[in-house]
Amino acid sequence: MDELEIRRAVRDRYAGRAQAGGCGQSGAACCAPEAIPAASVAAEKPKLGLGDPVAMADLRPGEVVLDLGSGPGSDVLAAASRVGPSERAIGVDATPEMVFQARATARERGLVNAEFRLGEIEHLPVESSSVDAIVSDCVINLAPDKTVVFQEAFRVLKPGGRIVISDVVADAELPEAVRADARAWAACVAGAVQESEYRDLLRAAGFEAIETIHRGGPWQPMLHTAVISARKPEGPPSRRG
Repeated sequence: MDELEIRRAVRDRYAGRAQAGGCGQSGAACCAPEAIPAASVAAEKPKLGLGDPVAMADLRPGEVVLDLGSGPGSDVLAAASRVGPSERAIGVDATPEMVFQARATARERGLVNAEFRLGEIEHLPVESSSVDAIVSDCVINLAPDKTVVFQEAFRVLKPGGRIVISDVVADAELPEAVRADARAWAACVAGAVQESEYRDLLRAAGFEAIETIHRGGPWQPMLHTAVISARKPEGPPSRRG
């Protein structure tokens, strides 16, 4: 499956959602899934909540928070309230319509410390070592190159910073017919990986203290939800003279 085709399918799906009024109060990319071909596992279920990474990230006043794939901005707005006016909650999303909607909502609510940036999570428009915590809700499965996503997350986190991800994960390797279906990618199905692969990707990017802090029930046939956390080491190993 061509990466550009996947990105186009994802953007078209969520641009349509933004123009239709978004996904209710949820900031998750995978809310209110619609039907996909039977060959792509099965028809999607009605809307199910995935998790609340903002609540699980233990955000504190004075921290800088980044939301990967911020959608209509719900998680960023919640994070902005938690970190207080002295610091920022930043959302990055690749869909211009979602960014526009999120900025408008922040203005309406008077949250001057909520900031939304247009960009891909594989190429974050965020300075290195500038973020205390990263959250993401049902977005990383949409990324064709998850290795780069986690490398970018590691880059922008401060030493000791943490990442908390709520996402759809696979029970087993998905069939090739699913992986090759652009609609299944946009519907948060085809890009799901197993928890073991999630941990391997985080570890390869340099993260430590990787754990599944919550495992949800079935989301679809062959899929379930999970919340996974990890931490960037405090610094390089000390050298002996």
